[in-house]
Amino acid sequence: MPHGNHFIIVTIDGGAAAGKSSTAGALSERHHLLHVDTGSFYRAVTLYLLKRGLTPEDEDKIREALQNPAITTRLRGRMARIAIDDEVPGEELRSPQVNEQVSRFASLKVVREFLLDFQRGHASFARENGFDGLVMEGRDIGSVIFPEAEFRFFLEADPDARNQRRVKQGEQDSIEERDRLDTQRKTAPLVCPEGAIRIDTTRMSLEEVIAKVSDIIEGEAR
Repeated sequence: MPHGNHFIIVTIDGGAAAGKSSTAGALSERHHLLHVDTGSFYRAVTLYLLKRGLTPEDEDKIREALQNPAITTRLRGRMARIAIDDEVPGEELRSPQVNEQVSRFASLKVVREFLLDFQRGHASFARENGFDGLVMEGRDIGSVIFPEAEFRFFLEADPDARNQRRVKQGEQDSIEERDRLDTQRKTAPLVCPEGAIRIDTTRMSLEEVIAKVSDIIEGEAR
């Protein structure tokens, strides 16, 4: 491990299909880091609320619904999975219904506040479980969740490239609409954090992205 006993926090922000999850997963394996995909957390909450017949317009009912559930972390390999009331959601997280609504629910202050401390708590969770650090991906990680993280990255790619990636993954996703909602929301909008390293992945292979980010981490953490 290039950083010895030094615990590191790596944040990766960016829009949908910019390469965050694949890059974070590879870094997790290479550097023995806990991998936290916060997008899956918002998807899980979206699914939880949709199952209760709620829409993003039902803010008062959402606030009431989020007073009761217990959220905990389940470790699957190097991946942190969210459990809501002891239930770990599965393939439903990538359903067209969740894809369509997740950015709308995630734009709500009450939803973001519900997950804020839970997300930050994964640094302690990673230490307690013997990891050498944490790699967390999302849309406000380097700007809100861990603004003082040692390594902060922002991945981006043009919409056409990202749409093609979603098609190859067999998913339906409204990239442009989600970008609009994520960047324009009032609470913790999607932005490139000040001081973060910006990487355009449009014409880069996944291996090239992983190598570039990993080289930076290895070089700075010595």
